[in-house]
Amino acid sequence: MSASNRVTRPITGRFVLIAILAFFSVVIGANLVMMRFAIMTLPGTEVDSAYRASLAYQREIIAARQQNERNWQVQVYIHRQSDGEAVLAIEARDRLGAPLAGMNFVARLERPVDRRADRAIDVSQANVGIYRGSASRVAVGQWDLVIEGDDDGRRMFLSKNRIVLN
Repeated sequence: MSASNRVTRPITGRFVLIAILAFFSVVIGANLVMMRFAIMTLPGTEVDSAYRASLAYQREIIAARQQNERNWQVQVYIHRQSDGEAVLAIEARDRLGAPLAGMNFVARLERPVDRRADRAIDVSQANVGIYRGSASRVAVGQWDLVIEGDDDGRRMFLSKNRIVLN
């Protein structure tokens, strides 16, 4: 047989149906796989209720103004050790430079892209005006360091800074 004598099969309705079904099965399958990966890696929302967050916004503005009026001098040092432990030191002084004693500081490392990786830092007073804490299993990279200080249940200090831990 020569190339010019080849028998060609006609395109039938059955062939077209199978080709269309196969094409859309591949497209839908790929979409389902991508959707599954997107849902598994979705970190969630920043706030659970935007309405409640907007109501609390005015209180946050007032608290920030009060914090600025106190004019506290708070120095924070943090570094990540090779075993993955992050060590935090906070030095807190009032506007006159006197150490702040008896404060309850709470600190946490928040991953900017994934809430599931957040790490709480246990902070305790080591000396007058000096507070220390640590967190284990802290990965290398960018973090938001959030520090809150309260006195008798009333928040007196809030700080949120982007840091890089190596």
